[in-house]
Amino acid sequence: MEPVRYIDRTTDYYRSQGYDKAYAWAKNDAVPFTPLAKPLAQCRIGLLSTSEIAIRFDPATEANPISEEGFRAVYELPADVPTEKFYSRTASFDRYATHLEDVNAFFPIDRLREAAASGRIGSIPPRFYGAYNNYSQRKVREEEAPKALGMARADALDAAILVPV
Repeated sequence: MEPVRYIDRTTDYYRSQGYDKAYAWAKNDAVPFTPLAKPLAQCRIGLLSTSEIAIRFDPATEANPISEEGFRAVYELPADVPTEKFYSRTASFDRYATHLEDVNAFFPIDRLREAAASGRIGSIPPRFYGAYNNYSQRKVREEEAPKALGMARADALDAAILVPV
């Protein structure tokens, strides 16, 4: 199977829609990653996905009320929800290259739970995070990333797995 050439496909798509200039991909000269301060087996690991994850039969997430002062935002999901209740509402993925039938492909909750149960990681927090696909680099940098970081700090995370869709 060939990898999805996401950047090429997105560039071609924008051109086909008549945009004068190509999509400006985020570029970060400095990457704010830090080595873990303790062994992974002692770390609390969180999860953040841009899959527009929701909980079936839960009006708080299923009715799409997740917004914050008029912009799409970072939101939380309880970590104790059974996997089969999670699903993605997103329509912004390449339906010809993949599917969203396997929740763990875009929200690897079972793998994280297994890692905690086996002692590979120390623990998981009481909540996980979702973020809508936001094409504003400024909003992500100035509003959403700081909110996600605040939530991670409040949950005493040592690291987080970020899963873009």
